[in-house]
Order: sequence, then C-alpha cells, then structure tokens
Amino acid sequence: MLQNYRKIMVAVDGSSEAELAFQKAMNVAMRNDAELLLAHVIDTRAFQSVSSFDGVLAEQATEMAKQTLEGYKEQAKEQGCERVSSVIEYGSPKPLIAKQLPQDHDVDLIMLGATGLNAVERLLIGSVSEYVIRNAACDVLVVRTDLDNKIPVQQDDE
Repeated sequence: MLQNYRKIMVAVDGSSEAELAFQKAMNVAMRNDAELLLAHVIDTRAFQSVSSFDGVLAEQATEMAKQTLEGYKEQAKEQGCERVSSVIEYGSPKPLIAKQLPQDHDVDLIMLGATGLNAVERLLIGSVSEYVIRNAACDVLVVRTDLDNKIPVQQDDE
C-alpha cells in the first residue's frame, strides 16, 4: 500500500524560495489528495526594538501576510487544489514551523524553501530550514529546485 500524506504544510514568506516550495506543495497535495496548509509566521522579534512603531508595523505585517496568503489560496484553487487553508502565527519562526503548527494542525509533511542565507548568516542566526529539519516530528521536504527540477537562476548576485 502506498503511503499518502494527509496534511501538507508549506511555509510561505513572499520569498522566491517560498514560491518554489508553494508550487511543489500544490502538486504534492493534489497527488496525495491532501489538504494544503499555507503557514506564514510574523517574526515579532523584529518589532521589539522599535517600541513606538510596533503596533503599526505588526498591523501592516499582518495585512501583508493576509494578502499574500489569499493570493496563494486563489492560485492553489485555480490549479485544482481543492482543500486549502491558511494560518498566520506570531513569534519565532523556527519552533512555530518545526513544532507548534504541525502539532496544532495535525501536519504530516512540512515543505519549505531552501534558505537564502549565506554561510556567515547561517552561522550567526541559523536557517529556519536547518532548524526544522533537525527538530520536526514529521517528514520535511526542503525545496531547492523549480517545477522542472532545475536550480533557479539568481536574479542578483551578491
């Protein structure tokens, strides 16, 4: 008997890496007849140092996240992905994506884009994908390629 995933969570943040993960997650969800959960985490640590603006910034971040998720949901439904839901959480992305959201939503596969960090940034702050791989209780698929399984060409070489 083939093993099917029932609920696939894809972490989206508006980056090109997350876009690739979303595209592949739609396909995997449809092949498995699974529900697709679109997850966006607003990192509240970014607002802590700007106390006078944190309320406004948090509201703007939430509004942008809602618009982003709605766009992804519409795109998924247009592609034939019937069961799509979304969630916005606030806090540190690493434990939320690796542990809390999968537990709360009964997720059995997490899909996320490969990090955009360079070696020094990974050393200093660590990548979300690296943390999720090490700490998630369910399967994790890190997307590095496009739908043709080709490594995407970087637009800006830094």
